[in-house]
Amino acid sequence: MSEPIVVCKKLCVDRDGAPVLKGLTLSVHKGDFLAVLGPNGGGKTTLLKVMLGLIQPTFGTVTVFGGPPGATTGRIGYVPQSLQFDRAFPISVREVVLMGRLCKSRLFRSYGREDRAKAAETLEVTGLTALADRRIGTLSGGELQRALIARALAGEPELLLLDEPTASVDPEMKTTIYDLLDKLKRNHTIVLVTHDTGTIAHHVSRIACLNCTLDMHEEGSTLGRTSLENLYGYPVDIVEHRAPSSRANSTPSGHRHA
Repeated sequence: MSEPIVVCKKLCVDRDGAPVLKGLTLSVHKGDFLAVLGPNGGGKTTLLKVMLGLIQPTFGTVTVFGGPPGATTGRIGYVPQSLQFDRAFPISVREVVLMGRLCKSRLFRSYGREDRAKAAETLEVTGLTALADRRIGTLSGGELQRALIARALAGEPELLLLDEPTASVDPEMKTTIYDLLDKLKRNHTIVLVTHDTGTIAHHVSRIACLNCTLDMHEEGSTLGRTSLENLYGYPVDIVEHRAPSSRANSTPSGHRHA
């Protein structure tokens, strides 16, 4: 197994006297594409913020790249669940993506040729080159999410932390985001917080079911009805969709969704 990038041991986080994370032990290894699945309030975003050093554990230990969280500037790219900003503010997509280079720049230094080249590269990777000069506030939800991913990539991170990047995105745009993540996972370690129980199994290497405590599903294991019911705390129906076969006598493949 590859070297661990993130190691959490017996991690506990309390908020207002109530446990949000309880006894969580987890390792994220180089090359992982880990999905963190769970209900609202289950601690998913809290876990990402602990990795970023934005929330301190109540108990337990966390290391990121072998050191304390927050001490690895430039090695982590983060895409938050939502971005609150004035959509009328006159800033272009290109300028937002360039913000990802701030971790590479000296204080008060203007962006250089290398910064602009990297921003152009990430705009191309995320399919936003044609929108580079558009005002950020005019983008659709899916386009904005891709711009935020481009901003994170501009910093040349080794680890990507993505908090619900497909939330409130239409199905077609959601597909383009997952296609993008399939490309990014070749060269990045990714931790993805999501509610897409029926989609992630086709893209990720491991699934962490999180609702205060953790239940891991390694590559090749099945995330079935019992696991989902235990996770969400209420009955779950599994609906099987069978894709049409390219050959009349072949057995169609099945995909299960919650």
